[in-house]
Parts: sequence; structure tokens; C-alpha cells
Amino acid sequence: MSYNWLRALHIIGVVTWFAGLFYIFRLYVYHVENKAKPEITALFEVMERRLYRGICWPAMIFTTLFGVLLWSRSPMGYLEQPWFIVKLIALAGLFAYHFYSGKVRRDLAAGTCALTSRQCRMINEAPTVVLLLVVIMAVVKPALFG
Repeated sequence: MSYNWLRALHIIGVVTWFAGLFYIFRLYVYHVENKAKPEITALFEVMERRLYRGICWPAMIFTTLFGVLLWSRSPMGYLEQPWFIVKLIALAGLFAYHFYSGKVRRDLAAGTCALTSRQCRMINEAPTVVLLLVVIMAVVKPALFG
């Protein structure tokens, strides 16, 4: 597969993954705000489960697969670049956010989530910070230490 195809598929995965991650905590906001209404929270639980399992997980795997294939084209060259190391650290944070989103989903379904809607709104901003950092690192490739 050509480099451009790998890059295109990786970007499609990234866009899809971020779309899911941007939306999941927005659903949690509404879920928390309606926790006294079981008929409404039941609907949110279905939406959250489908989003997390049906979009976020496959998109994360798709993104990772094509990212690794891109990286495998020049593994040592990238690992010597400070921008790439920063990007990897940001991606580790994104994976943590993804898995934390799943934990919150399970806690909401079990009725044990202690987050407020304000906290969910604030947490919802985290992927934006990661997106800014990753795109700047991958496109601009700033000289960080020199």
C-alpha cells in the first residue's frame, strides 16, 4: 500500500475517533443531568454504549493500525525527532482518555458515577487540547530543542 493511502486511512481513523471522543462526554453531561429520569438515562446508556463500542473502539484500532504502518516505513527516523516523541506522549494521553471514557460509561450504567455535569463538560475539552498538540506536531514539526 502506498504511503499516501496509509496516510489517508490514518487521517480518516483519527477524524472518526475524535468525533466519537468529542461526543461521548457530551452524552455523559446529558446523562448526569437526567439521572433522576430512568426512561431518559436508559436511552443515553444505549447511545453511549453504541458510540463507545461501535465507533470509538473501531476508530481507535483503525487509527492505531494505520499509524503503526506509517511509522514502520521509517521507525528510527521518527523516534529521533522531538516532535514525534511529543506526539507519542499526547497519544498516550488520548488512549488514557479513551479508556477513562469507557470507565465512566460503565459507572454511569451501574449508577455509581460521581461526576457532575460541570465536570463532564470540563473533561470533554481534553481531546481538543490533544488534537491541537498532535496536529501541530505532525504538520508543523517544530524544532523543540534546538
